[in-house]
Amino acid sequence: MENDQYYMHPSAIVEPGVSIGDGTRVWAFTHILPGVIIGSDCNICDHVFVETGVSIGNRVTIKCGIYLWEGVVIQDDVFLGPNVVFTNDKRPRSKQYPTEFLQTVIKQGASIGANSTILPGISIGRYAMVGAGTVVTRNVPDYGLVFGNPGRLVGWVCRCGERIDASSDHSSLQCSCGLYYSISSDGVIEE
Repeated sequence: MENDQYYMHPSAIVEPGVSIGDGTRVWAFTHILPGVIIGSDCNICDHVFVETGVSIGNRVTIKCGIYLWEGVVIQDDVFLGPNVVFTNDKRPRSKQYPTEFLQTVIKQGASIGANSTILPGISIGRYAMVGAGTVVTRNVPDYGLVFGNPGRLVGWVCRCGERIDASSDHSSLQCSCGLYYSISSDGVIEE
């Protein structure tokens, strides 16, 4: 089904009260609850569920089989690989609901690999990369490269996605794409 703003597959369900930006595509068997805000030029693939209170920025790609629960904030230019799992309750019990869910924020340009699990209350930094199958149990810094179970910071990536070699003693590093980065006094990469 096409309208003036976005494309919605005939089998998708978009409840009343959802805000969807221009150029966004919502594919088969996706269900979006009231109160969700979705930016422009997003691609929301098959079998995605988006709960009330979720915010999705512009130019976001959400691959198949992802459930976004209340408290999840996805900023602009984020990539979520197939079957990424988000949780929003640290101590889940049947019929016992928290009064407020912890906010999980995926910051601008971050990429999360297929089948990763993101625990509640986590912040994944700008342009960070989470490897496939990673269980993220703590915050990830900007440009951080994390993988494993539990997820461990193993390096740094450029905004283009290439790994940055931070093993040298130089305070300034250049990616093969031409962007420069520096290492702060606490060992964090900065653009």
